[in-house]
Amino acid sequence: MNEQRIVSHDDWIAARKELLAQEKELTRQRDRLPWERLEKDYVFDGPDGRETLAELFAGSGQLIVYHFMFDPGWDEGCMICSFMADHFAPLVVHLRQRDVTMVAVSRAPLAKLEAFRQRMGWDFKWVSSASNDFSRDFRVSFTQEQIDRGEVEYNYRRESGHPATELPGMSVFATNTAGEVFHTYSTFARGLEAFLGTYRFLDVVPRGRDEDGLAFTMQWIRHRDRY
Repeated sequence: MNEQRIVSHDDWIAARKELLAQEKELTRQRDRLPWERLEKDYVFDGPDGRETLAELFAGSGQLIVYHFMFDPGWDEGCMICSFMADHFAPLVVHLRQRDVTMVAVSRAPLAKLEAFRQRMGWDFKWVSSASNDFSRDFRVSFTQEQIDRGEVEYNYRRESGHPATELPGMSVFATNTAGEVFHTYSTFARGLEAFLGTYRFLDVVPRGRDEDGLAFTMQWIRHRDRY
């Protein structure tokens, strides 16, 4: 545990108010992001058959897509993405009450997604983008040629030497009465931590995430059925 500064109650309240102001300002900044209209049609393979991105809204005006790392050649989904999915699975029913539909999208074929979803006990909707460019267009899937040439653009910057063909992310969309679909928000890499409830709890205990002695952050995570 890191050595912490010990202060009086009044000084602690002052420090907490300062941090609270910064937290609120971050929320306001997210609200200022503009929208972009999607001009490309995407069709996905899912448990309900072939569906367009607009159809994935399922009657809601807003759609959250989690870009789940699952390469077509893999036998199971990414451990870190599975950790994330363990958090948002119970939220789907509540989001629907606020005009929000949430789905996961991966490039692996639907049969693999369904088998892994059943193994993990999840009940959210998961569709395959194997037949379209959605995952590549949103910069979460890459060919080996792109990796070899150092042409991986992830989290809004060019990255060289990255070994993975799949990376995680989350994108948000909205639709209007005319049926047009707009991209309103995306986040990748460390930006996804804001949606990890486990970390939010760990961040308020004295030892925090306690990952300093690990080879890399999140090294401790396993598929939920392998702890």
